[in-house]
This record gives sequence, C-alpha cells and structure tokens, in this order.
Amino acid sequence: MKLLLDSTRCQGYGLCQEPAPDLVELDEWGYARLIALVVPPGAEDKARACAESCPNSALRLEG
Repeated sequence: MKLLLDSTRCQGYGLCQEPAPDLVELDEWGYARLIALVVPPGAEDKARACAESCPNSALRLEG
C-alpha cells in the first residue's frame, strides 16, 4: 500500500499529520510532506485516517 500526495491540492491545513506523524510531516509553511511513501505493515489504519482527514483530498492510498 502506498500513500500518495498531490501537492497541488494541499492547502496547508496540517490535518493529515495528526493521525500519523510518522508518515506525514509538515514543512515550514504547514504543507504536507510524506515521510514514508510505502505504508509500513500495521500502519494501514493510520494512513487511511491521514487520507480521510484531508479536506482537499490531497492524500490518497493506492494498492
């Protein structure tokens, strides 16, 4: 499973980092950056919560 980020959709709300700070970090302006592209085993629920928390659907799961 992969967590993908469409940076053109990110508005810098930072909501995606709350469920999984080990998968997503925020840059100095509050925009998302992925720490892990491939979701580690056992972190699927956290990755799903990250994707669902984004109001602009900038994050999505694949695979």
